Amino acid sequence: MVSDGKQSKNVCVIGAGPAGLVAARELRKEGHQVVVLEQSHDVGGQWLYEPNVESEEPLGKNKFLSVHSSIYNSLRIASPREIMGFTDFPFMAKKGRDLRRFPSHKELWLYLKDFCEHFRLKEMIRFNTIAEYVGMLNYGEFGKDLKWVVKSKGKNNGDEKVVEEVFDAVVVATGHYSHPRLPSVKGMDTWKRKQMHSHVYRIPEPFRNEVVVIVGNSQSGQDLSMEIVEVAKEVHLSSRSLNITEGLSKVISKHQNLHLHPQIESLHEDGGVQFQDGSSVIANTIIYCTGYSYSFPFLDTKGIVVVDDNRVGPLFEHTFPPSLAPSLSFIGIPRKIIGFPFFESQAKWIAQVLSEKRRLPSWEDMMQSIKEFYQSRELAGIRKSDTHDVGDFEYCDKYADYSGSPHLEEWRKKLCIASILNFFSNLEAFRDSWDDEVEELLQEALQDPYFTRFVGDDAFAM
Repeated sequence: MVSDGKQSKNVCVIGAGPAGLVAARELRKEGHQVVVLEQSHDVGGQWLYEPNVESEEPLGKNKFLSVHSSIYNSLRIASPREIMGFTDFPFMAKKGRDLRRFPSHKELWLYLKDFCEHFRLKEMIRFNTIAEYVGMLNYGEFGKDLKWVVKSKGKNNGDEKVVEEVFDAVVVATGHYSHPRLPSVKGMDTWKRKQMHSHVYRIPEPFRNEVVVIVGNSQSGQDLSMEIVEVAKEVHLSSRSLNITEGLSKVISKHQNLHLHPQIESLHEDGGVQFQDGSSVIANTIIYCTGYSYSFPFLDTKGIVVVDDNRVGPLFEHTFPPSLAPSLSFIGIPRKIIGFPFFESQAKWIAQVLSEKRRLPSWEDMMQSIKEFYQSRELAGIRKSDTHDVGDFEYCDKYADYSGSPHLEEWRKKLCIASILNFFSNLEAFRDSWDDEVEELLQEALQDPYFTRFVGDDAFAM
């Protein structure tokens, strides 16, 4: 619903990663006063590489993690740069930088810095500042008059300063790739050797000549297996399913010291790792590539918003908790999407709802929508922990309509699908190997005004 009214709010955004940056921009465009709290020394969020993880607990069980980024040194993005940029700021190749179609994590971080500089966002950001507490000021009086107390601790030249402020609204944009999710394995708490989550993995050298068990064959599990197998004595990849992709099968056949196993049955004090098929190995290290949990340790909603088996809820369209809307919102919760354009749609919608340019449905209608959504996921056989896995271009287009944002371009959708298929069939070289059909798609994409209004003809020569 669209309204002609427009209100300016004092808004706190937590996090200066991709979601937080685009939220800050859209909020300011709508006339809101914005403060962004960022715990690191620079923008980028997950894409701000942190090489020093010695101080981090290997399994990431601490409530507040000192290292936010889970990026490892060799990581390259898994989608072609052309599909990743915000709708008015393409992820362009720049001379003197990483020109590859699938560049390194550093190149994406530099893109976010360029975005921040271009739209003058830095003036809104408080760096080295941790949000320690976010809670309702007038609990019990829900609605548009609800305000939020935000307590933050900032570091400046070694001095710590605690600040308590009141905001009209809070936008949580802290990401979902920082708090390790661990399996429950018999003997895990008493296993004497090294166990770690991929959150703190950076380089393969520490595993030279070791026997390493990697748990989980998602993209990170596969990436780490291919990297560590070059230095380790043996790598044993433990997967929930032995139905593997063509690409992973090729990698396993190429490396005699890379072995595939079912899930772990139990761990033993002598270093033994027993798998569900009865096979076992004596390992030096176990690396859990088992994903991440949504976690908001600073947020106190009196139990109104909870994380239950990795479902954040109740949230209307993955964004607004009905009882606290619109003063509390979340951006960046959905997964398996083309992230940056989706975050931009979320940010526009949040900003417009706060300015009362658009209105949310009633509490009853939002709760009914959430109930129906949960029921549809259950009927489709989707686990509760995968509630926020979208994987649906039609939904992304429908979501964009909430704020009048453009739908995803057809070339962007086609390129996304092509890159996923290439990944499944050509795991080791999918970032650098394209067939003629994909090259035609790329040329089609580069004729789109999205690119041509910003750059010259040779700007995407890679």
